[in-house]
Amino acid sequence: MSAVYLVLLLLPLISAQTFHWGPCPNPAVQPGFNVEKYLGKWYEIEKLPASFERGKCIEANYALRKDGTIRVLNSQFYKDKVRTAEGTAVIPDMREMAKLGVSFSYFTPYSPYWVLTTDYTSVAVVYSCTDILRLFHVDYAWILSRSRFLPAETVRYAKQLLVREGIDISRMKATDQNCKDI
Repeated sequence: MSAVYLVLLLLPLISAQTFHWGPCPNPAVQPGFNVEKYLGKWYEIEKLPASFERGKCIEANYALRKDGTIRVLNSQFYKDKVRTAEGTAVIPDMREMAKLGVSFSYFTPYSPYWVLTTDYTSVAVVYSCTDILRLFHVDYAWILSRSRFLPAETVRYAKQLLVREGIDISRMKATDQNCKDI
């Protein structure tokens, strides 16, 4: 019964997220991932809902720091202002380079940031999932591009990949990248 209370307490916190009963899926990640080629600017094309991303013109910029960690600088236009969040990405296991961890606070653990596929020059598909007591999981998925827009067939390919890996994309939404007024 205490698990039910925990779920009810957490429900308001995850209402803007995508959650499912049971543990996280375990999708395949990009083989031979090269973090140096992945660095730079990526634009968000589509995503599963995330409470921390409600604006438009969302982008992420990745840069290598001297200590070997990766600086993550996310930005979005929200409520008439450009808002940014700086975080750190790490590769916890060098045998699985495409399974990064990302944190935006010294007080929070690293969250999974798994690169499922990328060609480094035009598209990347990223997945993140956190189990809550193995009762349910909260997940995020992003389709990213080096430009603000992707051809429809590339977006379809990315979505098909997510579905093949057992990820529910029924709540996936396009990100507004029309940024001329900013």
